[in-house]
Amino acid sequence: DNSPEFIPQCRTCRRQAREQSGETAHHEGLSSDEELTPTEVDEFQKSKDNVLEDSRKIFEDVHADFCDIRKILLKFQEWKEKFPDSYCDAYISFCLPKLLNPLIRVQLISWNPLEQNFTELEEMPWFRAIEEFSDAENISES
Repeated sequence: DNSPEFIPQCRTCRRQAREQSGETAHHEGLSSDEELTPTEVDEFQKSKDNVLEDSRKIFEDVHADFCDIRKILLKFQEWKEKFPDSYCDAYISFCLPKLLNPLIRVQLISWNPLEQNFTELEEMPWFRAIEEFSDAENISES
């Protein structure tokens, strides 16, 4: 039952239980329902480490020209300069987001904007490469 009268009773019961057990780790205003146990924290960290380790292996058998966003964009820039008609006919501007999506997602796996010392998206190498490519396209179009 989550009626308004029930919620304060639950909080009172949990507070009394903490006081009796001598637990001092609780901070007022935080729900003990949302607090993670040390076991849950360890399990989460192990799971996170496994995901990060697996993500490092994704492109290990791919040639460097095809897993580096800057190099991929350079290939497209060369195509546009050498064969502008076929580049335009292939609707590359619509294809690039889908092509680069997996590469960017792998780089963002460990990114956490809630951490104190996180890197801004605009400062990431893949973002700068796309920005430079977009600027080069705008210059050539004008």
